[in-house]
Amino acid sequence: MDKLRVEGGKRLEGSITISGAKNAALPLMAASLMAETEMVLENLPELADTASMLALLNHLGVASERQDEVVRFSPASGKRTTAPYDIVRRMRASVLVLGPLLGRYGKAKVSLPGGCAIGTRPVDLHIMAMEAMGATIDIIEGYIEASAPDGLKGADITFPMVSVGATENALMAAALARGETRIINAACEPEITDLAECLIAMGASITGQGSEVITVTGVSGLNGCRHAVIADRIETGTFAIASAMTGGHVTLNNCRPDHLPALWDMMRAAGVGIEETATSVLISAKGSPHPVDVTTSPHPGFPTDLQAQFMAMMCLAEGDSVISETIFENRFMHVPELMRMGARIDVNGGNATVHGPAKLHGAQVMATDLRASVSLVLAGLVADGVTTINRVYHLDRGYYRLEEKLSACGALISRVNEKE
Repeated sequence: MDKLRVEGGKRLEGSITISGAKNAALPLMAASLMAETEMVLENLPELADTASMLALLNHLGVASERQDEVVRFSPASGKRTTAPYDIVRRMRASVLVLGPLLGRYGKAKVSLPGGCAIGTRPVDLHIMAMEAMGATIDIIEGYIEASAPDGLKGADITFPMVSVGATENALMAAALARGETRIINAACEPEITDLAECLIAMGASITGQGSEVITVTGVSGLNGCRHAVIADRIETGTFAIASAMTGGHVTLNNCRPDHLPALWDMMRAAGVGIEETATSVLISAKGSPHPVDVTTSPHPGFPTDLQAQFMAMMCLAEGDSVISETIFENRFMHVPELMRMGARIDVNGGNATVHGPAKLHGAQVMATDLRASVSLVLAGLVADGVTTINRVYHLDRGYYRLEEKLSACGALISRVNEKE
């Protein structure tokens, strides 16, 4: 099993090219199940999670061919509708095949998903959306068994809380449902808009994407298309925070700064220099950051996927800051590991008070989930001595060549095998 070895104290300087967004790529890949002709996705990152989705799609009859960051998907063959536990357990986003399978074939059998242990993240809202469109659903021996033999029907779907995954599943299913569907209290994340724009290119009729009400008029079939995955805003934010923590001067290219308004507001409040263009952002920082209180919330609020990284930066701040997590109940699992490195953090329910500045030192730490793992890398960049991050398979689920990108900007970071 691989580990990451980080030697702290090096200032980041240079440029980094941002990869395609994992959280946008996965639903786009699931949408290939509905395409009746070849579909091509560009800027598709090569990650553990995208590899898992390719394996699942292959099992479901969608052959694929990758050349660098371009992947071609053949139309589904064989009308396979069962997503097995052995594949689905690797990644929670596998549940995104539920809507496409049900919409196209009128039936689906999908194992209850796995993924990071950052909260319950139930599939109740996914099921509610399918039932609203006329599907009959049972949970049998760990599988969601869904049936709509006469096809799905348009309906009003009102989510009691914002859910990105449930919005994506409902959007894909509704694209092939008869009549009009309104998704109310829909997620507004850029990944939702990206999916909607891809579905429209495939022939779907969708309006309102990016707002809280999305209207979908179902069509009888969808063709393939050529679509470029949007830049990964979480990777952008992660490298921006890394640059700020090291007092660096880094330009992030091939990104969408407009997708991170809340992060830039918080970083400017912390004293970090931010210069944006349409496709790049320059991060420059000197001295310790100012303490800033942050509360996670759905887009356009502060992303929960950047909470752990921002907390690592607040460990260096001149004073106390409060990080409030409102999306996932178990998303402070990185706190004990940061404290092993010298951080001083008190957790009370969904609030973490970070007492800065802390003198961070290298230590053996363990990644507990995807974003927690990268927060430990960031802490290691500024810690005295060497930090070793174990269980980096979490990291490989969502960051493409992280150590190479950081090394190119001056970081002393390397991947080592446990046997070495």
